[in-house]
Amino acid sequence: MSAEEPAADPRRWRLLGWLGAAQFMLILDVTVVAIALPNIGADLGLARDTLTWVVSAYTVMFGGLMLLGGRAADLFGARRVVLTGLTVFTAASLATGLASNAELLIGGRVAQGIGAAILSPAALSVVTRAFAGEERNKALGIWSALGGAGSAVGVLLGGVLTAGPGWQWIFYINVPLGVAVLIALSRMLPTGLPAQTGARLDVPGALLVTAGTGAAIYALINAGDRGWLSAATLGTLAGAAVLYAAFAFVQRVVSSPLMDLRILARRPVASGTFLILVATALMIAVFFLGSFYLQHLLGYGALRTGLLFLPVALATTVGAHSAGQAIARTGARTVAAAGLAVAALGTAAPALWTGSVAVVLGMSVAAAGIGAAFVAASTTTFSQVGHHEAGLASGILSTFHEFGAAFGVAVVSSIAAASIAGTTGTGFTRGFTFAAITAAASAVLALLVVPTAGPAADLAQHAH
Repeated sequence: MSAEEPAADPRRWRLLGWLGAAQFMLILDVTVVAIALPNIGADLGLARDTLTWVVSAYTVMFGGLMLLGGRAADLFGARRVVLTGLTVFTAASLATGLASNAELLIGGRVAQGIGAAILSPAALSVVTRAFAGEERNKALGIWSALGGAGSAVGVLLGGVLTAGPGWQWIFYINVPLGVAVLIALSRMLPTGLPAQTGARLDVPGALLVTAGTGAAIYALINAGDRGWLSAATLGTLAGAAVLYAAFAFVQRVVSSPLMDLRILARRPVASGTFLILVATALMIAVFFLGSFYLQHLLGYGALRTGLLFLPVALATTVGAHSAGQAIARTGARTVAAAGLAVAALGTAAPALWTGSVAVVLGMSVAAAGIGAAFVAASTTTFSQVGHHEAGLASGILSTFHEFGAAFGVAVVSSIAAASIAGTTGTGFTRGFTFAAITAAASAVLALLVVPTAGPAADLAQHAH
């Protein structure tokens, strides 16, 4: 450590653990609901399109408000924003579990999404400030492993809780965990996490980018049902493009913009967002196809399906941890390309062979590669981002994570529509084939676009 670097906070690994637990809850809540939807629909008498919004309401708010949450962390201090987001998410989880009708249920999911969007980028910005050098790669590896494993564990936990105490507990379980994390973080988060004095939150810009992101995710989510070339899908995407153009204009004229758009032109940020988009799309697509394959085609119950996702969660963790160690030696470009190549091999298995063994083994191999790609995405994005931009960069990365999730589900649900609705396996084969081809092409592209440059000088130091 150089003479200019402040001493590392001895509590930083414990802080990472508690922040990771908070992030784990947020990611878990994307997939934990999916396996419980039939039970929720039966209990509350909900139609299929309403059930879709039990998932989509959370995703749209989570993705749509992410930039706002990241910028708020830069302006008001990450500590204040993390604790606020966690409080909102925990209270909303309790309200969602208590919901007795569609309006209260979806309203609770909207509130959960708002809390998650406030919390997630602020928490990630704390992690990027608390670690430097090789330690930071390891920390981002742990962070990425928690995110990837959270999605797989969500399927497992959803099956266990739905088959046990009931679907309400997929929301109730967040309450004691959220309270425990809130108490721990209120004691551990550094009070000196910087805020930008004199700057104001760009409310018009925040509204425009939130509306644009929400519209884009909404269009992707519904593209499978409405058709990719339908007037509704194209019109909504066009509306999103107009909102983004208006946002770009506002950022050029306001005195305190929500973001400096030039950050998107930096090669590390652009290639990092590409990696997170592809990795998340592949992950959600694989989980979506695998869950429906096991339940609809093979007739497995929620509990058995959930348990079969346990090796997938473990593989994600192993892949991310290994990538966090390897990046310091080989660089993010090599790790990204190798991870996506492994994902291609994994998704090819259920495309070539049928049966639960091929599906679970293929998903596990793919998950290991996707976990590595997540780490490469985070490391690349933050390699040349200053500490004063950490919240914004976290918001950008997290926004593209939600774009990837929505895009992955939209594409594979369209490709595998016949299999999801009936008993044929042809659609699943096509879905896994598409995922394998996408992963292979992305591995090649990663070799071309991901830079090899190391961290910027200002990120070689700790900041507390």
